[in-house]
Amino acid sequence: MSSSTEDRVIYKVVINHEEQYSIWPVDRENPLGWNDVGKQGPKSECLDYIKEVWTDMRPLSLRRRMEEAARLSGA
Repeated sequence: MSSSTEDRVIYKVVINHEEQYSIWPVDRENPLGWNDVGKQGPKSECLDYIKEVWTDMRPLSLRRRMEEAARLSGA
């Protein structure tokens, strides 16, 4: 795909059950396990949105385990 073709693709931001983000072409069905977050636009705009909202890269399950371990240790 040439860069000029890619520049015209409209993407949507998707999220999975681990609260990990990605982008997906708006005209394609989401991959299994991924849901729309309501943001769509050019690739750069979607990536900028992800940079803004995805501030903790750890998967949700890891964050929960770490929080539980901290709680149990009294930290």
